[in-house]
Amino acid sequence: MMPADNRTIFDPLTYILTGIPGTEDSHVWIAIPFCLMYVVTLFGNSLLLFIILTERSLHEPMYLFVSMLATADLLLSTTTVPKMLAVFWFRAGEISFAACLTQMFFIHVSFIAESAILLAMAFDRYVVICDPLRYTIMLTKSVIGKMGLAVVTRSFCFIFPLIFLVKQLKFCRTNLLPHTYCEHMGIARLSCDDITINVWYGVAMAILVIGLDAVLIALSYGFILRAVFRLPSKDARLKSLRTCSSHFCVILMFYTPAFFSFFAHRFGHIIPGYILTLLANLYVLIPPMLNPIVYGVTTKEILKQVINVFQRWCRRSFLLS
Repeated sequence: MMPADNRTIFDPLTYILTGIPGTEDSHVWIAIPFCLMYVVTLFGNSLLLFIILTERSLHEPMYLFVSMLATADLLLSTTTVPKMLAVFWFRAGEISFAACLTQMFFIHVSFIAESAILLAMAFDRYVVICDPLRYTIMLTKSVIGKMGLAVVTRSFCFIFPLIFLVKQLKFCRTNLLPHTYCEHMGIARLSCDDITINVWYGVAMAILVIGLDAVLIALSYGFILRAVFRLPSKDARLKSLRTCSSHFCVILMFYTPAFFSFFAHRFGHIIPGYILTLLANLYVLIPPMLNPIVYGVTTKEILKQVINVFQRWCRRSFLLS
């Protein structure tokens, strides 16, 4: 479908994702590191899931939450990156309106789910350090299952209204979407309707969902640090801090670019569009890629199982050869 005239209202049958504006000549080269990061993401998170699900000693609350995080990372990256690479390498930017809404839905659901999982992991660390005697009583497998269901339900309930809001819009400008994936405000800005409600729903969601999660995580770590520094033994303090280090790194990787991207899109009008789009691409690539690396390297139990898996694979390969 050709771009529509500004004065003509039309139903967008398809959108054309144009990639990163202003970098069209470099799209082929930009896609190479993106593809490598996606391969690492798939391999790392799949390996993490395989190890946690198959190793009974890792069927503990902390590792079950890590497996939820890996699932959200796989969903986020797989929803966005294959189409992104198709735009870069084959200029295959055409996407139906229904597919665009579906992609938008899963991107935002994954994002909110990941925030909730990080909050659950902060609560897990709080209990294990501040109230260790009640840890196994409070965080049973049944409770963790209910928390996982609550994560999915909350994400769906907050994101479904966005689909409804976008479907109510009338479009009269163009079907060219200057991005590599379908994002709520990117679609809304193509409308000729007043999108104030879309803007404020996004702001409210960022504050009441992501912002509230971040505040609760910060409070949890405040209590954790207070409890840690009250421990009499230096070794105990170091051990407690070590158990939280990987989770704290993942939290920084998730929330720092998220808040920067949110405020830059709404208030950073002096920032060039291609910078914002590039940051949005890196956001769906870098945290999902680094999360399994951080947990695999800093968590002794996971690292041990990873080494065991590779030793078994090497042994089988040697025997087969």
